[in-house]
Amino acid sequence: MANFTKQTAPILILSAGTLWGTMGIFVRKLSAFQFTSIQIAALRIVVGSVILLAVTAALNRDKLKIRLRDAGWFLAMGLCSILLFTICYFQAISLASLSVAAILLYTAPIMVMLMSLVLFHEKMTKRKFLALLMAFLGCVLVSGIGRDSRISAAAIGFGLASAFGYGLYSILGTFVLRRYHPITVTTYSFLCAGIGALLISHPTDILRKIQAAQNPANVVLLIFLTAIVTAVLPYLAYTIGLSFVKASSSSIMASIEPVVATIAGFVIFQEKLTVFSLIGIALVIAAILTLNLQSDVC
Repeated sequence: MANFTKQTAPILILSAGTLWGTMGIFVRKLSAFQFTSIQIAALRIVVGSVILLAVTAALNRDKLKIRLRDAGWFLAMGLCSILLFTICYFQAISLASLSVAAILLYTAPIMVMLMSLVLFHEKMTKRKFLALLMAFLGCVLVSGIGRDSRISAAAIGFGLASAFGYGLYSILGTFVLRRYHPITVTTYSFLCAGIGALLISHPTDILRKIQAAQNPANVVLLIFLTAIVTAVLPYLAYTIGLSFVKASSSSIMASIEPVVATIAGFVIFQEKLTVFSLIGIALVIAAILTLNLQSDVC
């Protein structure tokens, strides 16, 4: 089973990035019901944590056992990674364009690689550097940065903070996965993030908006789908993959996310797909292929 997982780890990470790339579809659907960006983020995290806890308790309750002294790791992953990333990313979007927020977010692989060099003594190979460069340039082209001048210091600050939170999951996860199963790590990280999200999302206002909808049952179903597709499944897949693939490489592979988001926008919302976007997509795919020319599993 371990060998099978090692062989499929890159596929799991790419699958996670692909599912994260659909987030914009669900955000647009939920925005139609007047939920704020923070409330959408909170619904995704809170419902995701409940689903993870329920499934884990039903299928393998032993996976919920942790040492009290390790609680800080899960608090850090939940609050300093998942919740911090979500809040800062949406704040960056509100202060600048989506393209600027996206490209600031995808400085995360650079941060992860630098932290990995220091913390895990990973080697900076020519192949890995080339993949990082192609992935970053690809994200720049896909995001369309350069065609938007509305970039404030606050937007840059929140964007870089979102990248730090996003990348921190790979770094902290590498440490915690040495002691716990990926399901345990994902479940407790989401629980901690969910508790934090409840404190800032005005739950009573969320309930009011659900009740005010023409068909509340459809809204609840959409919320559950959002949590499953953009949170539960991708974070589980990414965490499992992270058990076998180095943090720096995992972060680069997940750069498939903006590619999927761009394609989804073109197919579903008829958004314009430029020549630069196509070149960017090709660069990200080339970066992923470059990483997988040689096994990069742990």
